[in-house]
Amino acid sequence: MTDTGINTSFKRNKRPQESPKEIADKLLAGDRSALSRAITFVESNKKTHQKVASEILKLCLPHSGKSLRIGITGVPGVGKSTFIEAFGCKVVKNFNKKVAVLAVDPSSQKSKGSILGDKTRMDELVTLDNVFVRPSPAGSTLGGVAQKTREAVFLCEAAGYEIILIETVGVGQSETAVKSMVDYFLLLMLAGAGDELQGIKRGIMEMADTIVITKADGGNENNAIKAKVSYQNAVHLFPPHESNWITRVLSSSSLEGRGLDRIWEEIEKYQDHIVSNGFMNENREKQSLNWFHESVKSELIGKFYDRPEVMQKIVELEKAIKENRISSFAAARELLN
Repeated sequence: MTDTGINTSFKRNKRPQESPKEIADKLLAGDRSALSRAITFVESNKKTHQKVASEILKLCLPHSGKSLRIGITGVPGVGKSTFIEAFGCKVVKNFNKKVAVLAVDPSSQKSKGSILGDKTRMDELVTLDNVFVRPSPAGSTLGGVAQKTREAVFLCEAAGYEIILIETVGVGQSETAVKSMVDYFLLLMLAGAGDELQGIKRGIMEMADTIVITKADGGNENNAIKAKVSYQNAVHLFPPHESNWITRVLSSSSLEGRGLDRIWEEIEKYQDHIVSNGFMNENREKQSLNWFHESVKSELIGKFYDRPEVMQKIVELEKAIKENRISSFAAARELLN
């Protein structure tokens, strides 16, 4: 046989293809690499990958649901990543918990690129054995919440992570989506940044189970105290939570590690509260039904746009709209018909 001079030995070094069951078994045994691969399948838009993801999720679902899911949000610059780094280290080291962080980064709507910088900002946290950090591109999903975050939560739980922290891109409509997938909603706020109650929508404040004034250090302590009083006065005007929990207002310094124990203490009180009054199970049942309907909508939209005749008709209608031969509303009805 003629030697072509092409080295094909690299083929033998490729990772052998694993079955969904093999990935699931490793994931259930706590293998972080298997967890990463499973989430990669979940996030992929390839149909073959989606089929694998579906099989992995089916195998892992019975082992999920045993964590406390915590949503963390706040205005840009509030220090979400710094807080998560300090808080995550505290929970792992002092309270012996396994922590997973699902950090959703902004994606460019033009280039579809993603920063994915959270891992570099959590250099101590990512080195701990009982921690899993997964940055995901937000893509075109409303408000920056990754479309597959819900499935990633199940996989992390199946891998044995007891605390799931979901960091959102910022303050906006995405918070409603995060609220629909977590047990506990933590809102981080800055002190000394102008009128404390003008920088955030009241609706988001009403969703919060705890409001934390961050960066209460470096001479900013007085501002933090004033902000805390302002928010404490404000939360009394809000309607009560479905869980019958009263929103707490706390302050913390991630750099100095102050206030983190108190935040964890409040989280434990909250968990005891919603478990004892049955709200945790009731809320998760509602969330599951909501996810079901959202998944149906997503599948319908995907299948609709995947049809070649639909895409051809869209091109025709877009041209007609530009030439003012048909209105946008009439074109939409014609496309659906």
